[in-house]
Amino acid sequence: MLPWVLGAALAVLALAVVLLPLFSDAAPPAVRTPRAADPTDTPSARAIAALREVEFDRATGKLSDGDYAALKAQYTDDAVAAMRAEATTVGAVADEEVEAAISRYRIGSVACATCGPRPEPDAIYCSTCGRCLAASCSRCGSAIAEDDALFCSACGERIAA
Repeated sequence: MLPWVLGAALAVLALAVVLLPLFSDAAPPAVRTPRAADPTDTPSARAIAALREVEFDRATGKLSDGDYAALKAQYTDDAVAAMRAEATTVGAVADEEVEAAISRYRIGSVACATCGPRPEPDAIYCSTCGRCLAASCSRCGSAIAEDDALFCSACGERIAA
């Protein structure tokens, strides 16, 4: 009988501890102030992050080609507008400099002849089909003309997995 009484007393005590904050008139804890804004969180950085996300979603098969084209066009326009707006607020930057920055971004991406642009800017092989993305042999520097070449035609170096 004693274990039943002790068990019931512990249950009532636990219930009181849990329900006490609901019935007390104590002030709620102080509200925390939000963190300072991230200085790198700019509209152009968000637009570029959205472009990278769209590229990744397409590469992983989450987006169809039609959806990809529409979203890429929209986010590219947003990124260009944000870059131009930031360029005018930061200092007088010519449109040529903005276009040069955009072209540097586009040059940094690699493309597979079969699968299209790759989300990995430093890719050597296509992550989908495995083709070599390099335009020249890493050993001798000669151009690789065949898309499905396994070896360099000049030096015999293996160029594909």
